[in-house]
Amino acid sequence: MGIRLMVVDDHRLLAEALASALKLRGHRVLAAAAPTAGAAELVVSRAPEVCLMGTAAPAGPGAFDPIVRIRRERPQVAVVVLGPVPSPRGIAAAFAAGACGYVRHDERIEGVERAIVKARAGDAAVAPGLLQGAFTELLNPVAQPDDEGQRLLRMLTPREVEVLVRVAEGEDTRLIAAGMGIAPSTARTHVQRVLMKLGVGSRLEAAALAARTGLLDRAMNE
Repeated sequence: MGIRLMVVDDHRLLAEALASALKLRGHRVLAAAAPTAGAAELVVSRAPEVCLMGTAAPAGPGAFDPIVRIRRERPQVAVVVLGPVPSPRGIAAAFAAGACGYVRHDERIEGVERAIVKARAGDAAVAPGLLQGAFTELLNPVAQPDDEGQRLLRMLTPREVEVLVRVAEGEDTRLIAAGMGIAPSTARTHVQRVLMKLGVGSRLEAAALAARTGLLDRAMNE
């Protein structure tokens, strides 16, 4: 039997994509809403079993205030945070606010679903790799934490960066080819390489990932 879920994210495209994917896997998604500022109101009124809450800045001030209210007014609701590669402060803040789990935004849908199931069962839903990375950073702090958007940007060639920007602007293969002065087959190849390097399965996911990590803003300012 599916789980009653609510998906909340500042990026509506990502929220809708996640909601659709989870519906296809048999879950009942009550709402896919944005921004997270209104998350608490929706969750308190709809009372799902699990709320999947996206955030772009898990260490930012007030990032998890909605979770505090949800846990206070609807303690039976399990909240799983969906965010970028977290710093130890980000993970600590999420759990201190009352979250039951933390999942990276680039996790495969199977991993997101596993976290949701564990959270509903009352278990902590955090990948061992995330905890290991957080503890390692706590024990061996670096001067500047890794920037996920910058890391992803370094993986792409200048040509692929341009393709990503055009994908995020909603251009199809024909428009990308015309705008870049290349053959549609070449444009299609560039798009596939971008998806592969970013580890996503669709243009929608690529655009959402680029927006969430700041990759898109960096690319457009290069």
